[in-house]
Amino acid sequence: MYRLTIFTHFAAAHNLVNYQGDCENLHGHNWKVEVTVAARELDKSGLGVDFKVLKRETKQALGLLDHSYLNDLEPFKGLSPSSENIARYLFETLGERLDTDNITVEQVNVWESENACASYRKD
Repeated sequence: MYRLTIFTHFAAAHNLVNYQGDCENLHGHNWKVEVTVAARELDKSGLGVDFKVLKRETKQALGLLDHSYLNDLEPFKGLSPSSENIARYLFETLGERLDTDNITVEQVNVWESENACASYRKD
């Protein structure tokens, strides 16, 4: 099994719901996103999947989130737009775009700072 990982980022505002502390107030982050996919086989070029494809699909998935107020977006209606829920949203969205017989989204990490990361993967 081959694993490929890309990094990208987006900026957005949010506030945590039902949280007792400062993060219940409106604030923003410059999130770093790490996407890892698994490929069973390589193509005739020796690639599991082209990094251009991973970057393009991730950029499109982030299009809804970038420079927005996350609490107002449909994927987070009734949810706190935490890093955990953002990671799950991106995992599911990218799975719809990328999963094939050969490629599977394995894990999405969402870093809200250089010291704090939330991950989502299916076990």
